Amino acid sequence: MQTLRLTTAQAIIRYLMAQKVSLGGETRPLFPGVYGIFGHGNVTCLGHALEQVKEDFPTWRGQNEQGMALAATAFAKASKRRQIMVVTSSIGPGATNMVTAAGVAMANRLPLLLLAGDTFASRIPDPVLQQVENFGDPSTTVNDCFRPVVRYWDRLVKPAQVMNSLPNALHTMLDPADCGPAFIGLPQDVQAEAYDFPLRFFDEQVHELRRQRPDQGELARAASALRSASKPLIIAGGGVHWSEAEDALGRFAEAHNIPVVETVAGRTSLASSDRLNAGPIGVTGCTSANALAAEADVVLAVGTRLQDFTTGSWTIFSNENLRIIGINTARFDATKHRSLPLVGDAREVLNELGTAVNGYRAGDDWSTTAAVETAQYHAYIDKIAAPNSDSSHDLPSYAQVVGAIDRLAQDQTYALGAAGGFPGELVNGWRSDVVHSFDVEYGYSCMGYEIAGAWGAKMAMPEREVVAFVGDGSYLMMNSDLYSSVLSGHKIIVIVCDNGGFAVINRLQINQGGAPFNNLLADAKIVNEVRVDFAAHAQSLGCEAETVRSISELELAFQRAREADRSYVIALQTDPYTWTEGGAWWEVGVPEVSQRPAVTEARISLEEGKLAQRVG
Repeated sequence: MQTLRLTTAQAIIRYLMAQKVSLGGETRPLFPGVYGIFGHGNVTCLGHALEQVKEDFPTWRGQNEQGMALAATAFAKASKRRQIMVVTSSIGPGATNMVTAAGVAMANRLPLLLLAGDTFASRIPDPVLQQVENFGDPSTTVNDCFRPVVRYWDRLVKPAQVMNSLPNALHTMLDPADCGPAFIGLPQDVQAEAYDFPLRFFDEQVHELRRQRPDQGELARAASALRSASKPLIIAGGGVHWSEAEDALGRFAEAHNIPVVETVAGRTSLASSDRLNAGPIGVTGCTSANALAAEADVVLAVGTRLQDFTTGSWTIFSNENLRIIGINTARFDATKHRSLPLVGDAREVLNELGTAVNGYRAGDDWSTTAAVETAQYHAYIDKIAAPNSDSSHDLPSYAQVVGAIDRLAQDQTYALGAAGGFPGELVNGWRSDVVHSFDVEYGYSCMGYEIAGAWGAKMAMPEREVVAFVGDGSYLMMNSDLYSSVLSGHKIIVIVCDNGGFAVINRLQINQGGAPFNNLLADAKIVNEVRVDFAAHAQSLGCEAETVRSISELELAFQRAREADRSYVIALQTDPYTWTEGGAWWEVGVPEVSQRPAVTEARISLEEGKLAQRVG
């Protein structure tokens, strides 16, 4: 047997470089590169191995480990889980900085490979710099905190374990059902150790998406349920994108005259103008989608985990006779709330289910109802997104900001957001006819995803125009990857809306009877209310930037941003109190006992709302 003597670190990199993926008949690297911040624990061994292959396996230097891992997560989403970025950190705080990003990838079912430095397997130098000691369990390090937020976790203590661990991590990330982040801890001494690896371990492997066909029994039961439906509804989730099932979804809906509503992750599965697209569903959704969900007797939940924001905390389905058909690669998601499971790849399941119900078509009265409801939704958004729409404080609203960029969007425009007020505004106001033109991270709703995510998305799609929508709170939490985007030449456009604090949480607080407290700057314990000059800050990071004061100025600035040769930031102050309405009820904790009458009233409303919940 031919062998090759390599260090553990070198073997890891060589194996990753040998993995390829078939994309549209073209073979590309499965792992296109690495985001890395070096420190003790990864610089001398893994860093050395990466330097040796830097021309073929690029390492991109970030500014913060969480930001790099968020960028890698957005890269995976933009590439529809077809390519995976690697992120490496040193030990200690460098590693734990990535835990939040691992949670983002885990919640959103996205592949991400994390390689973190660790303490010495020998334990002789212990305690080393940045080591947190566990007195009762010396095998525990801070890297154990990744266990709840990854699909695969391992720590290598022998070089030979590379040949077991790396393939297991790889196939976990490639599995449509179990897809999620993988973590491998790399003790400093083990990284440096050499081993005679079998040469065949590094043979090139070309991977293709596994497309699981549905079980015939499950298919027959689902077909029978659908055939009995008079008011069927399709909920399109993120799995539609991961399966590249957008065309199959459109054909299925048209053939059977079934309205389609979209989750946040499933947004832009259909063209917004498609006659059967009834808009976004749920708490951040619109009146048309939620009205249809209330009447539906059969719901095809395609590639969705049925999060509470999708289901209105399980209150939007009012039909007592409702049956849910769970179309999902993951059994865990396909069986939620006593759904009829139809486990398999979304594209293949839709095609086979379409054949099984050939000739079935929902009544025109149902699709007409959907069209009437959807027209009202579009009319409402047209009104509130218009440049001259009124707001409560003579400042532009989020809806107007989204509307301005939506009107200027082109085929290559890709909208990206995450936390705060933008998810609800974008999911309603981004009405693109371009499929896969939307990424709002609302599985984990991670503040700070926006700018880092835009950098990663642009890296995955250099031909696209990536526009990040970010509030002042998220911007201040994590903005350093503006600098990364300038250094690496991955131009993004960032719209920063300054509404004076955490405005959407202030909305939640007062809507549940609470007093405004510690969210807006005006209600926080501060000495001076200083408003940040976001444009000046962005310019200090190498971006082009400007501040605007109206929607007309925003539209002109956006045109200038398009023509710029580097990342461009547009900042403006926006109304903290004007929001898009129309979503579903949402359960949050409200105190049972309070001296504040408004809280007591909110608790009564909560108990009334819970009566509508679908239980079991």
